[in-house]
Amino acid sequence: MDKKIATWAALTAAALLVTGCGGTAGADTAPARPSVPATTTPAEGKGPDGAADQAAAAAAAYRKWGLKPFAAPPAPPRTKPVTRQPGGPVPVISDIPTREKIVFITVDDGAEKDPEFVRMMRDLKVPMTMFLTDSAIRADYGYFKPLAALGNGVANHTLTHPNLRTLGRAAQSREICGQQTRLAKEYGTTPRLFRPPYGNWNEDTRAAAGTCGVDAIVLWRESMQITNMQYQRGDGKLHPGDIILAHFRGPSELKGTTMTEMTADMLRRIQEQGFTVARLEDYV
Repeated sequence: MDKKIATWAALTAAALLVTGCGGTAGADTAPARPSVPATTTPAEGKGPDGAADQAAAAAAAYRKWGLKPFAAPPAPPRTKPVTRQPGGPVPVISDIPTREKIVFITVDDGAEKDPEFVRMMRDLKVPMTMFLTDSAIRADYGYFKPLAALGNGVANHTLTHPNLRTLGRAAQSREICGQQTRLAKEYGTTPRLFRPPYGNWNEDTRAAAGTCGVDAIVLWRESMQITNMQYQRGDGKLHPGDIILAHFRGPSELKGTTMTEMTADMLRRIQEQGFTVARLEDYV
């Protein structure tokens, strides 16, 4: 018994160091989730011995992709920092107001459908939000279902990927509302988040999105290229709450690099700057 207690204490101390407990969460932040539930037993695989097994399994899964495991993100705030007020305009965001060292991964379009990427996400369990365009995904809606089943968000990126600034409000509504309907039919829930193609929007976009049931228009602060990111800020660094843009792209668009290789590079860039990844839908 004394040996198991000592093992549990050592694991708990290590977990506190890795997850950064005692950080700068505000008063509205929920208590951090324990990395090992205290009420379970080793026989269930969730006690001290089970936690070590889980940590070893996670390390092995990340090693498979040439990566190290991420620290667990903090518990999301009790009150979401970005909300649409009843009857108010749709918020337009490029980042989330937070002091935590977290970022959010978003992946656009849906043209590349690499089965290895699904395996990678199943192994790593890194959250992302998929902004899907119907013209890019309609040949294989099923590809994205296992990704959604992992808890990744399904969001709206229009029916045909037009530059919305060139369209009137009625045409914009058809693009946005039409994709709301398609995605709800295929994936079972109506998206709350919308990204305009190319990041181009105007007040007609905002009004149309509002009538289609969108809670936020999501832009970005960084965009992942092939091996590195493009930064909007002059300091060339990630900031707490930044939203990162990537795409479902393959070797033909990534100069021979696969989507999993690009994703691994993105995750390394995030880790190198001391950040972990949180789920966007928990904050918006």
